[in-house]
Amino acid sequence: MTFITAAASSGVQVDEISFFVIVVAAALAALAVAFFGSRVAIPVVVIELLLGIVIGPQILDFAQPDNFVGFFASLGLGMLFFFAGYEIDFQRIRGKALNLAIAGWILSLIIAYGLGGILAWAGVVLSLLYTGSAMATTAIGTLVPILSDAGEMRTRFGTYLLGAGAIGEFGPILLLTLVLTTTTAKNLVILIIFVVLAVLAAIAALQLAPRSWGAVERTLESSSQLAVRLTVVIILVLIAFASGLGLELLLGGFAAGMIVRLVVQGREVEVLESKLVGLGYGFLIPFFFIYSGMNFDLDSLIGSTEGLLKLPLFLVMFLLARGIPALLLYRGVLELRDRFALAFYSATQLPLVVAITTIAVEAGDMEVSTSAALVGAAILSTLFFPLIAMRLRSGRVEGDVDPDVELEREAEGFTDEPLPA
Repeated sequence: MTFITAAASSGVQVDEISFFVIVVAAALAALAVAFFGSRVAIPVVVIELLLGIVIGPQILDFAQPDNFVGFFASLGLGMLFFFAGYEIDFQRIRGKALNLAIAGWILSLIIAYGLGGILAWAGVVLSLLYTGSAMATTAIGTLVPILSDAGEMRTRFGTYLLGAGAIGEFGPILLLTLVLTTTTAKNLVILIIFVVLAVLAAIAALQLAPRSWGAVERTLESSSQLAVRLTVVIILVLIAFASGLGLELLLGGFAAGMIVRLVVQGREVEVLESKLVGLGYGFLIPFFFIYSGMNFDLDSLIGSTEGLLKLPLFLVMFLLARGIPALLLYRGVLELRDRFALAFYSATQLPLVVAITTIAVEAGDMEVSTSAALVGAAILSTLFFPLIAMRLRSGRVEGDVDPDVELEREAEGFTDEPLPA
């Protein structure tokens, strides 16, 4: 009996055709990137979203976003933010890069809420809180593969960008937890409980890792795959903790990524990373983006002039909210051309925009047309902003290698193998 048939027989409503079509769409997205990647740097997540729209109810109606697919999409979202948390190397971004990132995100939030307030006053949106919060994000998890391909992961510019991206994702996640769900006081207590649990998990992992890492690492080439299984346990346990406490599951995935990063710090982990990338980007994460595309309300976006006008408006506002801090605050550390590149990279948004708009629509605080316009603008930002930033950085990467990062990576045995987009 197949897994899908077993799920169906247990009472779960399963559309086997939809499941199969989504798997095929994920493979087609990867095939398109492999074919066109040498010509145009198109992130695979953009193609996955677009294919989700095409195969979903809005166009071809080949697949339906049922609860079974939604379950895999939730796992994919958790895995996506695991990689976002895993990429945060606080040793690298500590000091000026981290301070500027925090100050930049706070300024972004002020600008975004100001813009959201103007839109709410003009009757364009229902809530400045949700709209403004969606504008103040950065898709660092989506950017990391692009940065790796461009050689930016070893540069001084890359250090500042990683800092800006880390806070641009971590800050909105906390905002989702504390402000955009239930009562703030209750969520603050719940968040403290979760942080305590996560810290205890991190301490336990750090205490056990030095004594057992050698044995664990040897399993990476055996059928037991202990390191991979332990990592999956950490991810699922923290996601379960977060969901059980009423928090957003992406907070659990993010915390799991940070904990695993601490555990493997300074060790040879390329094989482990490769296997986790295969599990996440090869299987689970595409479900989230394709599922999001299937739920994308294309009719609301193109069915009215107002919806179409919102899309370029939000795209410009993304750049204003995240770009202005990059231009103003980094004057002492980056040249003007690099600050513009940082602005475009920082304004690249997608996963958190999808998460925030979904919550807002369910709460009745955002119109479906506004949600569709924000997600559409985020798709365009992911498609075009990194290309502009890479053009601005063209010819400047080779001479900008951060010597501290290079020495650290050589000591740890790292190479610049790119992650999937």
